[in-house]
Amino acid sequence: MNKRAAETIRFAGGGVTIVGDAMGPMDGFPIVFLHGGGQTRQSWGRAMNEAAQRGYRALTLDLRGHGQSGWSADGDYAIESFAGDIRAVIAALGRAPVIVGASMGGLIGLLIAGSEPPEAAGLILVDVAARIEIEGTKEIGAFMNSAPDGFASLDEAADAVSAYLPHRPRPKDTSGLMRNLRLHDDGRYRWHWDPAFIGSKPGAERDSHMFDRAAQRLKVPTLLIRGSLSRVVSLAGVASFREMAPHAEFVDVAGADHMVAGDANDAFNAAVADFLDRHFAAGRTAQ
Repeated sequence: MNKRAAETIRFAGGGVTIVGDAMGPMDGFPIVFLHGGGQTRQSWGRAMNEAAQRGYRALTLDLRGHGQSGWSADGDYAIESFAGDIRAVIAALGRAPVIVGASMGGLIGLLIAGSEPPEAAGLILVDVAARIEIEGTKEIGAFMNSAPDGFASLDEAADAVSAYLPHRPRPKDTSGLMRNLRLHDDGRYRWHWDPAFIGSKPGAERDSHMFDRAAQRLKVPTLLIRGSLSRVVSLAGVASFREMAPHAEFVDVAGADHMVAGDANDAFNAAVADFLDRHFAAGRTAQ
């Protein structure tokens, strides 16, 4: 597959600038990829290129406080504020997209697709559901809090990632980590997110039933992709989600943990492509 060049795009979110990449025909059906907490738009691997190759207009966005997008001046990283930014992006697009959201990005997509009326044409949840496992989320939080002073080298960062993701081989070339790190003036590498995000509570802590209600309101085509090794989404969580959204489809990706797209990119892309082509092929542009 020939990888195409992506163009950098910018949107005015809810008080911050949202930066992303776009690829594929301008008149193709829009597919918006939203990364998880602490990640960047670089997390999607070949998924963006695959969607563009199939005739869709693929957009990957850095959420507020992440990557190249703006940081909230008042440390506002509530889930509703993330969703507000993406609603502003959708308004600028002028067309309801399919949202592909991993982890926190999926929860943002769930709120948007489960609104009345829905502001998304379809939803793909990547290892996240209305109800998730607390212990699994605590593991993620512990990793994100594990190096507040950053790392002395890329090798040190790679060691930390390998300890957190032991099922993945440690990369021999650590330069790829720079997609998610910043080299600061003190010579240390720190993750590419606003430190205030770590101290915030981006989940709907004020309303524990927010995501249940959004799932129950879902009417658009929906796919839940789970990593079979996930400690965040259990099979019980999948069952409860499908009770709330009976039309939702489900794919369990063998050998993948929470970072499904990175752990099993080919299987992930195949599941996404199959779903998109069955529900949205009419909106593709011939390539």
